[in-house]
Amino acid sequence: MFDLVLGTGNAKKLVELRMMLPEDTVSLTALSEISESIDVVEDGATFAENAAKKATEQAKHLNRWVLAEDSGLSVDALKGEPGVFSARYAGTHGDDEANNDKLLRELDGVPPERRGAQFNCYLCLSDPAGNVRLAESGFCRGRIASERSGGAGFGYDPLFIIPEYHKTFGELNLTVKRALSHRSRALRVFIPKLLKLIRSLDEA
Repeated sequence: MFDLVLGTGNAKKLVELRMMLPEDTVSLTALSEISESIDVVEDGATFAENAAKKATEQAKHLNRWVLAEDSGLSVDALKGEPGVFSARYAGTHGDDEANNDKLLRELDGVPPERRGAQFNCYLCLSDPAGNVRLAESGFCRGRIASERSGGAGFGYDPLFIIPEYHKTFGELNLTVKRALSHRSRALRVFIPKLLKLIRSLDEA
């Protein structure tokens, strides 16, 4: 089994990652299960920079393979905001309600046709020496609603409308979200490359 640390402290992200990663091939350990893990400052200018920083710094510290990700929302009418500040848009990291309230205020009066948005996910795999070995990304286009709808998901899900379904991620079940989300799209590209890398390491 390939030992892999999932470099996120977000419990709901962990659920989505565990649902898609091949646990018959990969032994998964969450950061919350490792007492010696460190807090990595996410001060990159892009999602890709933050994902790489979280993966490489944690990997070197733990001397283990680490898969990290950075994700967030980019709103067209706000010139890409909240972007890398998605989790702390309103000032406090992880305060979903405050972040959603701020987003609604910023878009007050903006018509539906100008409320286009995109969820972004960047994945990065680091080896124990802190070298980036794989990096992938995934995106999901949608539109920001004028009010919350649905209690599923997390973050901006209750405001993010999937046009094809006329529902927010907060209204769609996890199976549908797994098929459509930015994270699942990134993982579908990432996983075959991860399995190829594991095979190459086994043969070395």
